[in-house]
Amino acid sequence: MPPTRSTTSPRSARRSWPLVLAGGALALSAAPLAAALPAAAAPGDVSVAAGETLYLTPQGRVVTVPLVLAIEGGGALESPVRVRWATGEGSATPGVDHVRAGGSVTFPAGTASGARRLVSVQVLSTPGAETAETIPLTLRTDTAGVGTTGATIVVDAHGMPYLDPDRPVAERVADLLGRMSLEEKVGQMVQAERAGVDADRRQITDLRLGSLLSGGGSTPAENTPRAWADMIDGYQTHALATPLQIPLVYGIDAVHGNSNVYGATIFPHNVGLGAARDPGLVREAAAVTAAETRPLGIPWTFAPCLCVTRDDRWGRAYETFGEHPALVIANETSIAGLQGDTPADLAGPDRVLATAKHFAGDGSTAYDEDAAPGAYPIDQGDTITSRERFERIDLAPYVPAVRRWGVGTVMPSYSSVDWTEDGVGNPVNMHGNGELVQGWLKDEQGFGGFVISDYNGIDHIGGEFAENVRTAVNAGLDMFMQPQNYAEFRETLLAEVAAGRVGTGRIDDAVRRILTKKFELGLFERPFADRALLAQVGSDAHRAVAREAAAASQVLLKNRGGALPLDTGQKVYVAGRSADDLGNQMGGWTITWQGQSGRHTEGTTVLQGIREVAGAGAVTFSADASAPTAGHDVGVVVVGETPYAEGFGDVGGPLWAYDPSDEGRPREEKSLSLKEGDVAVVDRVCAAVPTCVVLVVSGRTQVLPAGTLAGADALVASWLPGSEGAGVADVLYGRTPFTGQLPLSWPRTDAQQPLNVGDEG
Repeated sequence: MPPTRSTTSPRSARRSWPLVLAGGALALSAAPLAAALPAAAAPGDVSVAAGETLYLTPQGRVVTVPLVLAIEGGGALESPVRVRWATGEGSATPGVDHVRAGGSVTFPAGTASGARRLVSVQVLSTPGAETAETIPLTLRTDTAGVGTTGATIVVDAHGMPYLDPDRPVAERVADLLGRMSLEEKVGQMVQAERAGVDADRRQITDLRLGSLLSGGGSTPAENTPRAWADMIDGYQTHALATPLQIPLVYGIDAVHGNSNVYGATIFPHNVGLGAARDPGLVREAAAVTAAETRPLGIPWTFAPCLCVTRDDRWGRAYETFGEHPALVIANETSIAGLQGDTPADLAGPDRVLATAKHFAGDGSTAYDEDAAPGAYPIDQGDTITSRERFERIDLAPYVPAVRRWGVGTVMPSYSSVDWTEDGVGNPVNMHGNGELVQGWLKDEQGFGGFVISDYNGIDHIGGEFAENVRTAVNAGLDMFMQPQNYAEFRETLLAEVAAGRVGTGRIDDAVRRILTKKFELGLFERPFADRALLAQVGSDAHRAVAREAAAASQVLLKNRGGALPLDTGQKVYVAGRSADDLGNQMGGWTITWQGQSGRHTEGTTVLQGIREVAGAGAVTFSADASAPTAGHDVGVVVVGETPYAEGFGDVGGPLWAYDPSDEGRPREEKSLSLKEGDVAVVDRVCAAVPTCVVLVVSGRTQVLPAGTLAGADALVASWLPGSEGAGVADVLYGRTPFTGQLPLSWPRTDAQQPLNVGDEG
């Protein structure tokens, strides 16, 4: 989840832009890592460094380390450089764990930048059980002005029961838990944003961090699958430089495909999948998402959203499967698509841990007509409800998620619940709601996974930081998404335990749950990315599933005189700002948090799909309908919303203007009514072309003026179809029949909100 601006209001934007890197880390290692952060280099500066800062090795191996000459700006040495190397004093014992070694290497004058010299260290085998041990490799030179950076060799832990994959998971967890210090346990409960540790990855080792995440738009500099795998493997290596070598579990919002990653297959958002009424297809889409996520070294997604949308003004409406809990429950097949059917499946190379979110009630929050400027009028608000209604609407999806599908993690909502039975005005935020998290979810429903907070979620409890920490932990939260202040959280929780305000039993319960999932994911045996599977990201086979899902999500709302399906012999006039805009048809949570208009990843627009099916010669395109319309048989006008995500997508909410492509310009105001410019294009085409088809690309319902609606011969709710616009063309031309049904009640006017099935009138 990405950063945005920061405010102090729990009802307003909660992120800070740009990301602020955390401060110094507390060193806990048995021996400090040898590598130091290099100073900024000037042209011509010379340095010699080990090829990597860390080398992991089993016992009994020879570790070969390249020493690499670097000349800033390239070129060759003007004079020779001699470097002395030696094994130093770490936690490994010379003569027992390794053979003490050293020597020197020389790079003669004329040696080109990038030249390498190899040195080797013999690691010995020792009997019995040992934690991981370190062997520093130091580099020194007498040549003036030449910098050196050494490395640390980490000899893998061995011989302990928790490392034995043949033992039951519960036994492995118990053995590992019994070996951990309180500091190590608390570290497992902390999740940091990758941007906070990227510049100094030693923090992962020193703080014993249990998890990292990428927020929306938090990507490697080169946004490719291989770059993702390289980046995450680098983080994982630092986690495995700790004595117990507990691997990280990396999380990401792969909410409609692995949508942070350039070139990934992007599916319709959940509102479109809800329209498809095909739980089997939803499961298949989730399985493709998992298969495009795990190979990058990411074994965990913050999906699916099991919210029930009760007010279309909510900016997260498109993340839900619909407005009725039965529709949400029917599509919980997505959990099986992500995780598999059994805990044993979770360790597969194409499976990821799922997250049921946001527990609970975030789709039922009351719209605040008097929200302060800059505040979110509905997102993160209060669900004012009776206990009976809350259980029937908002809690209902979590029962099968836990009991039938075995979802691995649950994320609380930013919202609060305010019971009407005891009078309105005393809401309890879900991040501190022990009655529902520990009581209902864990104790009553038997949820055995772990609860992960949302991004800085404990801030919404409303107290001082230390109070929020202990309240959330004691309420049953197990891992804490603290993107920037992860070190502060860790120290605060340790202090709360020391003061007796958080019990060690609660800490052990949280860590036991986290470790169980790490073992079930197979991370102790396979912590790194499976590079052999990277090629399937964005593959033709996966895009075929997304094309099918896009077609199935289309809902035919009007079809006067058999306007649809189109005939490939017709001359088609395509117009509208979303006809050839890949970003608009994919929506938010795509490459960046709030999404972007334009082409910022790979895919096929609706226009490209029409040209593919109808033949390019039969199609004229004019986004604003300014090109001549004469001679065309049918007009297809594609209009609707531009991208947004939570908070900034609320109708009447603040305007987002922080994506680089926006160049500081605020985005358009969000509304349930079609924009005037869209209406003008529709009216222009429908008045000039014999048959007029209107496609509404949006994350929620959109109100059309009566005259515009009357002028359209066919009207299609296209939702946010994802990267495969050809799927939309498939139904327009009858290659695939229209089968979609509305997941949200479509209003005649925006004043009807909230509007849901079963409401009076």
